[in-house]
This record gives sequence, C-alpha cells and structure tokens, in this order.
Amino acid sequence: MTAVAIRPEKLKDNIAAALGAKVRQISVALDEVTVVVAAADYLDAMRLLRDSEGCRFEQLIDLCGVDYSAYGDAVHEGARYCVVSHLLSVSLNQRVRVKVFCQDDDFPVVPSVAELWNSANWYEREAFDLFGIVFDGHNDLRRILTDYGFIGHPFRKDFPLSGHVEMRYDADQRRVVYEPVSIEPREITPRIIREDKYGGLH
Repeated sequence: MTAVAIRPEKLKDNIAAALGAKVRQISVALDEVTVVVAAADYLDAMRLLRDSEGCRFEQLIDLCGVDYSAYGDAVHEGARYCVVSHLLSVSLNQRVRVKVFCQDDDFPVVPSVAELWNSANWYEREAFDLFGIVFDGHNDLRRILTDYGFIGHPFRKDFPLSGHVEMRYDADQRRVVYEPVSIEPREITPRIIREDKYGGLH
C-alpha cells in the first residue's frame, strides 16, 4: 500500500532537520520542495536524504546540468554551473529537488552520487558531455551523446549553434571525415504580420 504524501511544508521541515547545517537554502514553490546544498556537502547531504527516516529517497529519477549564464535574458549573479537532481521516495510517496552549484566556473566539479544510486551513472555522463561538469569519483566518466573526438560542450550557452565542425562520409577515403563548418551564420528574425484582421482579429 502506497503511503499518503505529506504536505510539502512538512517535507521541507523533515529535510531541514535531516540535513541540518548542510542546507544553504530550502523552499516550497508550486507544492514542490527545492533544497540547495554546497558542493562540499553534496555527497553527505545526498546520503542523508537517501537514508534518513523522514526522507528515505530510494530513487534518483533525474539529474541534469544547468548553465546559468544569461539565464532568463539577464545577467546571473553567482556560480555559472549547477547540477539539479530529482529524488523520489516510493515508500513515503514524496519528492525533492536538490541543487548544487559548482564552485569554479572554469573547471566545474561536484562529487559523483553514482555510488548511492546506480541511475546517476549515465545522467552524470550526460551532464559531463553536454555541460563539461566533472563528477569526482565517477568510475567511467566519458562522453555519452557526442563523438569521442568532439571538442567543447554543446549545451553551454557560449557554444555556437552551428558547432565547430561538421562530418561527412568520404567515399574516396572510405571513412567519416571532419571539416570546418560550412554553414554561414545568419540572424533569424521572426516574420511580423501587419495585415488588418489577420486570423479574424479586429
């Protein structure tokens, strides 16, 4: 039988009690609890969220990277890279979002939680591949979506939309070859319709 979910405010109190001084910030918005922890406390905090009696988050259901530079078309104050995890407690029927910011924008690093949840393995590889976030302690941290020789991290805000190289199959060499991008960069301006009564509007 599935447990009845407690109110988000009560879950917030339970998490705050379990994590203690490791909590940097905790909030409830749209009935969802979000907790922010420091990179130095991240692994211990995640272990507490998994093992503490009032938490028991047995499953990590998602983990992703975020690049906060130019977030929301504004200049972001603070660390640029963040790792966001979503945890689920099946036994207690509750969820929490955990955020940890990387201390160094030039070399973003946080501890790996793959030893706590096996599902973190590929999620962390994806965040490493797409954002360049290094997960310290991961036993197989390598690219998972891009090619092994790929240069850069395509989900970073400063990565060009067309990329740096393009690839094609060369029949003479009988292999795939990489070449500089041949696409001309262009500015895409949305079409503005100025007709009277367009679409039945008056």
